[in-house]
Amino acid sequence: MITNCGTAARTSSSASPSSRTLFDYAGKQKRAAEIDAVMAAPNAWDNAEAAQKNIDERRLLTKQLGPLIELSKGADDLTVLLEFAAEDDSVEPDVREQEAALGKQLYDAELQASMSKVEDAGNAYMTVQAGEGGTDSADFAQMLMRMYARWADLHDIKVDLLEESPGEEAGIRSATLHFKGDYAFGFLKGETGNHRLVRISPFDSAGRRHTAFAAVDVTPDLNDENIVEVDWEKDVREDVFRASGAGGQHVNKTSSAIRLTHVPTNVVASCQNERSQHQNRAAARKMLVAKLYQLGEEKRAASAAARRGEKCKIGFGGQTIRNYVLQPEQFVKDTRSELKTTNPLEVLEGQLDPFIEAYLRWSISSS
Repeated sequence: MITNCGTAARTSSSASPSSRTLFDYAGKQKRAAEIDAVMAAPNAWDNAEAAQKNIDERRLLTKQLGPLIELSKGADDLTVLLEFAAEDDSVEPDVREQEAALGKQLYDAELQASMSKVEDAGNAYMTVQAGEGGTDSADFAQMLMRMYARWADLHDIKVDLLEESPGEEAGIRSATLHFKGDYAFGFLKGETGNHRLVRISPFDSAGRRHTAFAAVDVTPDLNDENIVEVDWEKDVREDVFRASGAGGQHVNKTSSAIRLTHVPTNVVASCQNERSQHQNRAAARKMLVAKLYQLGEEKRAASAAARRGEKCKIGFGGQTIRNYVLQPEQFVKDTRSELKTTNPLEVLEGQLDPFIEAYLRWSISSS
């Protein structure tokens, strides 16, 4: 939470117009009015697909404008209270209370502003891959997959398992998840990178402490296959295989799973959860485009490109973004924001909000 809320509140109160510019308050209001005018027209639903996109965009604009409207209203209220306080000392408790409330409103608005890109507001794909650490790393990868699924459940975000490769003894070697909900990518984008687990291994009969690594990669669901040019005939290799794991007679006996490899970049996308090759191919193509788009974004941003380079090695010597330590101490620490909590089991149960918010605030300060 914001420290020194009073200072933050005074700054917001005295600089309300500039704050509105920073958060593109006027631009969002203008766009909302434009959509309202379009949807009020008699022929608004002649193109159902375009109309639905307008409704979805308007709903997101409403969510984006909410914190800004509250911030503006809170700043106006504080201005009035400060004027009263100049003549009556008894108003001071009300001023302090309003300052604290305005600090919280500013905090919420800043988090919203950190997710200002179009893709931030949409769905997300996540790939979890086991790294160094043997069976412990496969188990850790499954723990992370469960952690994100629990987080999504706490936020009413739907999760679909698109592909899973089980570990030899336990856990998973890799899995791909699809998160569907408002701002799924915006909240989860900071999870990209290497994660490290230190614990007494349940797979070691001698009860020794082991270190395991897993990598997480999050890409936006763009809902636009044409946003990146792909020569599907020349540049993409398609492999068809049987889905792994339980899934019914059709999944186990039919080679319906699809793996696409973009040869120039070696980017891979696969899907096996659908009932036909056609559906899996469509989902894999969508995912591949999202990954190629994200790769292009990272190449254009030096810091993001460096981050991707750091997570190439999923093990000792590679850069980790977060450490989960269960023995001998108990804590979780993010290496970017420096946030540290002392209840790792709670975090692994999906209580990720403090780390997600800390990353978003860190990304604002480091941009």
